[in-house]
Amino acid sequence: LFSFLVFLRYQIYYGYPLQTYLEYPIIIAQDVILLLFILRFSGNMKRALFYAITFGGGWYMLTLRKWIIDLAMNLCTLISAASKLAQLRCLWQTKDSGQVSALTWSMSAYTCA
Repeated sequence: LFSFLVFLRYQIYYGYPLQTYLEYPIIIAQDVILLLFILRFSGNMKRALFYAITFGGGWYMLTLRKWIIDLAMNLCTLISAASKLAQLRCLWQTKDSGQVSALTWSMSAYTCA
C-alpha cells in the first residue's frame, strides 16, 4: 500500500497525465477496503483511525520538500522487497503456506522485481 501511495503522489506532484496513474487510486481503494475487513474481523477496528491519520499525514508530508518524494520513490523497491521477505519469513516460521498458491506468489514476486 505504501508503494502505491508514493507512486500516486509522485505522479500527481510531477504533473503526469491522468492516464498514466489512473489504476493506482483503484488499487489503493481495494487495499484500504481489504485492510478495513482485516481490522474488522480481527477485532482491531480501533486501529483504523490510527491508519487513517498515518495515511493523511504521510500524504501531506511526502510533498513538503522535493527530495522527500524523490527519496520515497527510490525506497519503494526496497520496501516492496522487504515486505516479500517478511512474508517468506512468516511462511518459514509457521511451516504452513495456507492459501498461498504458486501462481499468485510468482506474480507477486515478478511485479516486485
